[in-house]
Amino acid sequence: MKLGYTVQLFREGRHYIAHALPLDVASSGPTPAKARAALDEAVNLFLATARDEGSLVQVLEEAGYTQSARGWSSPRWLGTEKAAALLSA
Repeated sequence: MKLGYTVQLFREGRHYIAHALPLDVASSGPTPAKARAALDEAVNLFLATARDEGSLVQVLEEAGYTQSARGWSSPRWLGTEKAAALLSA
């Protein structure tokens, strides 16, 4: 079974960060491709650990996934937006 997720890529200093939504798993690497590959490994380990611990269903439901006869569906994103917060001095 395949489980879909959305990936955000961004740069922090000299490294690239890949973040899997809605699972909230992240990894990094010196290039976007290596960060993405590290993320795939991290997600697979995260899901395998949840399965082995007996908490996979709970983890997926808390992340917003829904289960049907065809498998798990990720949340439908309405959009991705940048926002700003006002910091007081």
